Amino acid sequence: MSKKILFIALYMLAGSILAQENEDLKYLEKVQTIDSTISTLYAVISGEKGAARDWELFRYLFASEAKLIPTGKASDGTSTVRYMTPEVYIAASQQWLLDNGFFEKEIFRVEERFGNIAHVFSTYASFYSEEDPEPFMRGINSIQLFFDGARWWVVNIYWTPETTETPIPKKYAPN
Repeated sequence: MSKKILFIALYMLAGSILAQENEDLKYLEKVQTIDSTISTLYAVISGEKGAARDWELFRYLFASEAKLIPTGKASDGTSTVRYMTPEVYIAASQQWLLDNGFFEKEIFRVEERFGNIAHVFSTYASFYSEEDPEPFMRGINSIQLFFDGARWWVVNIYWTPETTETPIPKKYAPN
């Protein structure tokens, strides 16, 4: 291989690495603490009807094998669970969020941490608009996080909505 080709290849590799580092630095402040990571998670999916979401930032929050896991009830009353990657969540939710508007707000939190892992039970309220006086839904997000020494990563979000059969317990509700 000629020196010129080797130089061009190294130059392109260095440019790619620098671009990735700049991309990482772009959002790094948003994942420095558990609180900033959770706040960013709620903020990035929230917006008025017609407002585009920052899916690049959404993707940045998640570890490489992360899952989003909603639970609920099927039309026949059986309990269901679904496993999605962040990409599948985006494909399934993007248009609905644009068409309807959606704000998810954390209203209570219980946080446990040991070493570089954390678990957050995050009670949420969901609204179509920031102007809505009452939520159309509430529930609990069970969020697992990992700290790699430089930032927090969302490993899994496992959630279920509140129902008449399963109201949010007082220990997970705001006063």
